[in-house]
Amino acid sequence: MFQLIARTFILYLVVVVTMRLMGKRQIGQLQPFEFAVAVMISELAALPLTEDDRKIHHALIPIAVLVACQLLISFLSIKGVRIREWVCGTPRLLIRDGKMLEKNMRREMYTINDLLEQLRFNSIQSISDVDFGILETNGQLSVMLKSEKRPLTPEDLSIKPPYECFYHDVIIDGKLIGRTLQRLNYKREWIDDKLKEFGINDYSLVFYAAIDNNGKLYVQKKGEYLE
Repeated sequence: MFQLIARTFILYLVVVVTMRLMGKRQIGQLQPFEFAVAVMISELAALPLTEDDRKIHHALIPIAVLVACQLLISFLSIKGVRIREWVCGTPRLLIRDGKMLEKNMRREMYTINDLLEQLRFNSIQSISDVDFGILETNGQLSVMLKSEKRPLTPEDLSIKPPYECFYHDVIIDGKLIGRTLQRLNYKREWIDDKLKEFGINDYSLVFYAAIDNNGKLYVQKKGEYLE
């Protein structure tokens, strides 16, 4: 039993580290070769757990080889356009000026239903509203609406809205994030004084706090909003 627990823990750490090395992409953003590597790693990691005659190195060595191959291909893809096109493919135009391009759809084995589904995901009801629809290398459809169908922007109305500040996390679930204060050149005493203005003398009472670029502090106390 202990050996099984130890194997599971080790393989869990290995899979987490390898996925981390592959980058911070979501499943839907993985390139085909990255998705294949992820599936193979998960299958290899399960072998020593489901088959008693398998040693843990039977999974670790192939996983290491797969990660090395993936990192090599990623590096080569960054360095060379031709390699990137060969490995990842190239975007394909599926809609132009409100019309579906049948030949390109057949090349990508993309059905009308697939296309309509992706348009609905983009809150688009009619193909005629689309200027360009491009199938990206990760399988997602990028849509550019015709100019008369695009939502209004402040620029269209000659309006310049105020700058929206970026908020930096400073306290999460009662824990002070010191590196945020260091990066923004704030002293701990400053945050203590600011919290006192909210009637807070202990970080453990703070559910979340953040600082914007103007030095304004946003605070939510623990238990303040439970629903």
